Amino acid sequence: MKIKIIIPLILLVVFIGVSFQKLQEKPVLYIIGDSTVQNGSGKGADSLWGWGSFMNLYFNTDKIEIQNHAKGGRSSRTFITEGRWDSIMKTIKKGDYVLMQFGHNDGGELADTLRARGTIKGIGNESKDIYNPIRKVNETVYTYGYYMRKYASEAKAKGAIPIIVSPIPRNKFNEKGKIEKDQYGIWAQEVAKQTGAYFIDLNELVIEKYEQMGQEKVKGYFPKDHTHTNEAGATLNAELVAEGVRNLKECELKNYLKRK
Repeated sequence: MKIKIIIPLILLVVFIGVSFQKLQEKPVLYIIGDSTVQNGSGKGADSLWGWGSFMNLYFNTDKIEIQNHAKGGRSSRTFITEGRWDSIMKTIKKGDYVLMQFGHNDGGELADTLRARGTIKGIGNESKDIYNPIRKVNETVYTYGYYMRKYASEAKAKGAIPIIVSPIPRNKFNEKGKIEKDQYGIWAQEVAKQTGAYFIDLNELVIEKYEQMGQEKVKGYFPKDHTHTNEAGATLNAELVAEGVRNLKECELKNYLKRK
């Protein structure tokens, strides 16, 4: 009689354990990028923030985990050479998502003694062998497009869903009150087409919003320079990223957004 009771109890415990494991294995939204995606330089009106730090305001974190791995000063190249992408590759799994935004730091020098973080302009297959004075190693540097394709293709190989995001614009209005579209935003879109990754034209979305608001109001989002936003500016950008996700056809990431 005791055996008959024990067996169902064992089965119940196993069932609960499996169910709990499934609940624990919720998808992860990985975010990678530079300081415009994650910054956080203290408190106060002049503190600088990236939009990735506020995505929790727009996603239901009971159903999806958000990990913001973006790091200030990184380019599409140095996020890889520092091993940051490799660390993500060790944990990323089928059904996860990767939001990626690079470009602000890619225009720098390839091998200067200050940062050595630049990439070759464009999306082709060009490369250049250099000596990296920062890392003190010989290195082959590729194009912006090469590195972005690497992120997208390797995420896909793991069963994850890559979403390329064009970089937020700098606060640079011309005399007509317009902001020119970023060349890296154009290249980002072309890479998305090449790889079949989803694409959010954040550069265009923010430009449209800024031009509607006007130069004087937008100036309040940039307390220190024309690139890095404060909390209010970063929150606005995060809202536009969420809106971009909402408008992605056939991308199930939208199912994890909070209701408006």
